[in-house]
Amino acid sequence: MKFLQQFMVVCLVMSALSAGAGESDTDIMVLDDVVVTATKLVTPTKQTNETVYTGSEITREGLDALGSKAAVSVYEAINILPGISVESIDPYGLAAEQKNIRVRGVRGFLGAMTVAGVPNYGGNPMGPREYIYDMENFDSIAVYKGAVPADLGTGVGARGGAVELRPRWPEQKFGMNVSQGIGTGNYTRSFIRLGSGNLPRTRTGLSLSLSHTDAEKWKGPGDLGPRKNANLMVRQPLPTGDEVKFWFNANDLKQDLYRPLTYSEVTSLSRFYDQDYNTGLTGNKNEDINYYRYNRGDYANRDFLAELPVTLSDKFRFMFKPYFTDEDTEIFQGSASQGGIVIKRQRDIERYGMITRLDSHFSWGTASLGYWAEVSDMVIRQQNYDPVTFAFKGYGMYMKSEDKGMVHSPFLKLAGSIGRFDWQAGLKYFHYTDPAGQGYVASAPDYTLTAASDLFREEKTYEEILPTLGAAFRLTHNLELNASYGRNQIRPYAYVPLVNIYNQNRAAFQAAGVTLNDMFSGYDMEISDNFEVGARFRYDRFEVVPTLFYSRHQNLLTTVYDPRVNQSYFQNVGDATGYGVEIESNFLITDHLNLFFNPCYTALTYDDDLVFQGAVRNTKDKQVLDTPEWTVKTGLIYTWKDFEVIPMVRYLGTRYGDAEHTEKIDDYVVADLKMGYTFNNFSFLDKLKLSLELTNLFDKEYVSVINAMDDSRAGSTSYYVGAPFTALMTVGFDF
Repeated sequence: MKFLQQFMVVCLVMSALSAGAGESDTDIMVLDDVVVTATKLVTPTKQTNETVYTGSEITREGLDALGSKAAVSVYEAINILPGISVESIDPYGLAAEQKNIRVRGVRGFLGAMTVAGVPNYGGNPMGPREYIYDMENFDSIAVYKGAVPADLGTGVGARGGAVELRPRWPEQKFGMNVSQGIGTGNYTRSFIRLGSGNLPRTRTGLSLSLSHTDAEKWKGPGDLGPRKNANLMVRQPLPTGDEVKFWFNANDLKQDLYRPLTYSEVTSLSRFYDQDYNTGLTGNKNEDINYYRYNRGDYANRDFLAELPVTLSDKFRFMFKPYFTDEDTEIFQGSASQGGIVIKRQRDIERYGMITRLDSHFSWGTASLGYWAEVSDMVIRQQNYDPVTFAFKGYGMYMKSEDKGMVHSPFLKLAGSIGRFDWQAGLKYFHYTDPAGQGYVASAPDYTLTAASDLFREEKTYEEILPTLGAAFRLTHNLELNASYGRNQIRPYAYVPLVNIYNQNRAAFQAAGVTLNDMFSGYDMEISDNFEVGARFRYDRFEVVPTLFYSRHQNLLTTVYDPRVNQSYFQNVGDATGYGVEIESNFLITDHLNLFFNPCYTALTYDDDLVFQGAVRNTKDKQVLDTPEWTVKTGLIYTWKDFEVIPMVRYLGTRYGDAEHTEKIDDYVVADLKMGYTFNNFSFLDKLKLSLELTNLFDKEYVSVINAMDDSRAGSTSYYVGAPFTALMTVGFDF
């Protein structure tokens, strides 16, 4: 707690130095007064009551420009940003948990996602559920890649940055938005959103949206849907001037999965490009684990949150955000392990919590003091089935927690200005209690569950102090310099692989006197320290935002060899260093033509060689797998009256599928084209819009998804190819 005391002293000194200065200086230069008249897809962003821009925001125009796949996938919606690489196997954004995202080289499931600051995440796999929202229900999306604001509920952690979805709360006037999309692969998407406007007398605002999306897989048998989504929002003004808001979202998705390829298969990509799961059963279990109906998922998510403000005075305002989430998911996947079985993974996850914040406004700036608390109950099960008879073959994993997981996280934010100088500081304390768990074994023929003493896992506590700092200086009306620092963490993860390794080699572990609890004793939180230095250049016809970033990553989950049992498993012992430069830029070439250019260079390398089964692997200073050094997102926005054309190009540099760089994946360029025409004030409609989307315009064959842990060795990685040329058309109207 000594660090906490020192940090509080620093904050108080900064506050004292700035007292009154923000109001008395007559030479304040506000960069926001300079307006670029071009269409803006991305803008700098900050949280309420902050003074320094530390994130990037995808605008409503940006969400629209990214098309249909961005309407059902948060990751696809932010793929325009530099420093972010999104890999997906389908062109519709529907493939749940079969897409990857990396933020400055860090895997996206190590990042945070929130709706209005309320966390979204689950387990097995751990991380955000980015496929459960309709993007038409949001005004914008904010992305923080380095320093993460202290008042965001970051769930399991934010080592991979944080995403905040900002809801499109009910408008004051009645409105209706309807769209219908069709496309190749029998793609269909129907969406409707109704807004009540301010109801008589109570001035209540309501919005209700419904959508139904479906498509066939572009290769192999099966479908990617149906995906059904419902969203309800309520906005209720109060006599005090505050507004109470409620949000409810329900998403149901059923889909057949795509089959991965091996490295030897991707080296002959044209030959195996269309390979997928089998259409029927053969009676051979080694073949039948690849039957498409044995590789499917059923995902159900329900999310509720509320914003309950209480204004005490002009200077003090409380905000309460209670929330509840429920996930019920069942996934079947064939596995070659244990002689060939079908594994059913079940997730039954409930989380409920509260974010409480007190905002205070003073002459020197603002202060926010808050507390985030959450209770989680995650039930993860694995059941095994025979691929020929589908007879029950016991449990791959059966763990039962003795209590619920608990998060306690107080936070403090201060922000102010002294003339042209803006500053802010934040401090969050993260405390998580991981409950004790009991493992069970079951034997044929009845598979009765029996508690086993060596499968007991003790309760464990994880805690960390997470400071953030930010500063900006406005040199002129057109130029601002900024810098920020933030420490992020991620709770321990990959519990299921550790339990599976123990269960599959239990006799060897027991003979060596190693229990499951001994293996979990080597788990810890991953920690990252992130530094940024940047600038904002804004003129009438262009804006350029370059950023230099540097990061140090500690306690990374890494495979280690245990000679006691002649086995390897995960422990938090790795370290890595990252650095790079990214640029967000926007140029108004003519009154009708706008260019955006978002390149990024990223280096993320292990600090040392890794040791695996007694052998040293040459990984020191090598780029972490699946992390391209160069990515570029660029495009043109051409508008003429009511006609719009947006060609876009994405470049992803060379990547590797293993830590030692023996499995090389070539770079690729993919071009997309979106065209639209809007009829304004058409008959009784405010707008009628027609759009055509052409993705992978030149039908490029390429490897998209690399599915591996960061330290994976050659031969253990699976790959998925990118989707071919796809055409989608949408008709929508606003009323």
